[in-house]
Amino acid sequence: MSETRPAGEPLVSVVTPTYNNDAFLRECIESVLAQTHKRWEYIVVDDGSTDGTVALARSYAARDERIRVEAHEERLGVPANWNRALREISADSAYCKVVHGDDWLFPDCLERMVALAEREPSVGVVGAYRIDGARVNLDGLPPQTSVVPGAEICRKTLLGDLFVFGSPTSLLVRSDVVRARDPFYPEGSLHADTEVCFEVLRDVDFGFIHQVLTFTRRHPGAVTSYAVRVGTYRPETIDLVRKYGPTFLSQDDYERQLAVAVTEYALFLAGRPGGLRDPEFRAYHRNVVSKLADNLDIGAVARGALRQARKMATGR
Repeated sequence: MSETRPAGEPLVSVVTPTYNNDAFLRECIESVLAQTHKRWEYIVVDDGSTDGTVALARSYAARDERIRVEAHEERLGVPANWNRALREISADSAYCKVVHGDDWLFPDCLERMVALAEREPSVGVVGAYRIDGARVNLDGLPPQTSVVPGAEICRKTLLGDLFVFGSPTSLLVRSDVVRARDPFYPEGSLHADTEVCFEVLRDVDFGFIHQVLTFTRRHPGAVTSYAVRVGTYRPETIDLVRKYGPTFLSQDDYERQLAVAVTEYALFLAGRPGGLRDPEFRAYHRNVVSKLADNLDIGAVARGALRQARKMATGR
């Protein structure tokens, strides 16, 4: 039997896009059931799992009417299934909370995130500290800071001063922000969750709670594990600077950060000669380097790096 929904609490749409998550999904669902904020709906959207994911999710839906399972035979992949899940949220929900099937939430996650957003109407996205595997991260904001203009968060992120976005599990988003974009996540990007933060924070503020509220699991099957193994983060930084630097950075900062990102990527490849023996690593980076050669003015990047070095050396 479901608990009575407190009428005064805003409805939160919690969504879990899944694919073969039966090893971890029970812990994920139990963390939603344990939330101190009780007015939520929970939608599990399965992307053609071949294990016991759907059966496990349906066993919980049979016991709590707030839980709904949408199982699909057609596999869309990530992040297309993220978008398919977000299209299922209620028209009445005020906030949307993604929690991946291999992650989980601390009991006061929804309560604390919603409370901040309710106090600060300008805030469209709320983050917090998280446990990432075995460490706490997404830090860097001063303890007394709970609201930051979205453009400032994006600027500091591009400059490498902080990273507070994490993964979709790390964030709460106003439902009207989600509804304003379809698809919400860009489906051509491996790091679509980071890219969408730059998109939506053009227009809204970022809220932050200085408390650990979510857990991100690291395991061999996770998308993040692929990103670390193959080394997709370096090229992602180049893409983000090129795409969003002109919006959030000064011209000098843009040129410097682009030069830094390209240089760091070159050093990364030079430091991983063994990676070329891995077909997956080799294929990914061969494609990246080819695209950079076609689309990036390396000469201009090098000149930008020299100008910035001269400024730092001479103060002019």
